[in-house]
Amino acid sequence: MDLSNRVAAPESKAHLGDAQDALHELRGAFEAFRETNDLRLGEVEQRASADVLLDEKLARIDLALDEHKRRLDRFALGARRPQIAGSPPLDASIAERKAAFDAYVRRGDAGGFRAAELKALSAGSGPDGGFVAPAEVERDILQRLAAISPMRSLATVRTISAGSYRAAFSATGPASGWVAETAARPETASQPLSELVFPAMELYAMPSATQTLLDDALVDVDRWVAEEVETVFAEQESNAFISGNGTTQPRGVLTVPVVADASWSWGNLGVLNTGVSGAFAAASPSDILIDLIYALRTGYRQNGSFLMNRRTQSVIRKFKDSAGNYLWQPPASVGQPATLMNFPVAEAEAMPNIAASSVSVLFGDFRRGYLIVDRAGVRILRDPYSAKPYVLFYTTKRVGGGVQDFAAIKGLRFAA
Repeated sequence: MDLSNRVAAPESKAHLGDAQDALHELRGAFEAFRETNDLRLGEVEQRASADVLLDEKLARIDLALDEHKRRLDRFALGARRPQIAGSPPLDASIAERKAAFDAYVRRGDAGGFRAAELKALSAGSGPDGGFVAPAEVERDILQRLAAISPMRSLATVRTISAGSYRAAFSATGPASGWVAETAARPETASQPLSELVFPAMELYAMPSATQTLLDDALVDVDRWVAEEVETVFAEQESNAFISGNGTTQPRGVLTVPVVADASWSWGNLGVLNTGVSGAFAAASPSDILIDLIYALRTGYRQNGSFLMNRRTQSVIRKFKDSAGNYLWQPPASVGQPATLMNFPVAEAEAMPNIAASSVSVLFGDFRRGYLIVDRAGVRILRDPYSAKPYVLFYTTKRVGGGVQDFAAIKGLRFAA
């Protein structure tokens, strides 16, 4: 059976330009993937090996699935991005800050910022340190980051005004007990409290523009700045939230100590082993995914999500349950994630590929498990001298992060 005509490349369908069409193509590609994989599995059962051409065809369909998913994600991303056009009229103070920012970016005129500072309308600094962008620009940047950063869409995000965020926690929970209605209430043991500290690290980007572009009155400077930094900020953040070192970067979820889940204790990431170094088990490979899901307590599991990269997801797409149903399913509608055993799957390229002893799959309630802290204020320094004829904009924001509930996330380690 020739299924190749059912998996047209996304480029050939570009004229459709519609999210529903992209979703339809993704579902069609997955149907072709299922049928081809079923043929491959049938040959493996009959001849103990699959036709090489069939393997190559499955790999091509798998790549097409990724392309269709990326195209659908682009539609969903465009829908989630903040809309600037058609926004309500600005009040006088906001309009003044926006005009001051516009003048600074276009011409280097800092007078408007200084006037705003005198009225206590913005927190700025001298030209050598740049100026804090208006809150509207900062909000636009953060909304864009939330739309494209997988961890920001899963974790808890807090905005802070200090250099770090401190949270008290008790690994044992408060002491409690049962008593009769008239019985004495004995004093409970002291609850041991510890403190988690999440410092805000500095992240920077340096977009550039020609003076001609800046002189164009039709260019929306606010949106231009946000669009220029959103991708690089999102990539750097996504990497740090997974594998950041915790000194110059946020503390990544995979940089906490890793222990076998059977001997898990607070402060560690509990993991389950697949039983095979660098691979899933040959027999019933999906069983370990079920074990991973139920390694979480019920309160966490009901809000659980999988986190992995696209290569790992490609391997898991082939898994079936005992009834022959595929465990991975494409999104049910535009803007929704793919699912694995009915739990959402978030795709993060910073997650490691399957390799010996790698923790390549995470499952957990990331909203309770991981905290991202944003230091209020995005600072921009205009530099028209270093790269003539281009004007550089040294843009910095401070962000931190780390695991806040070590019981809320579990990992799958590809080890014996």
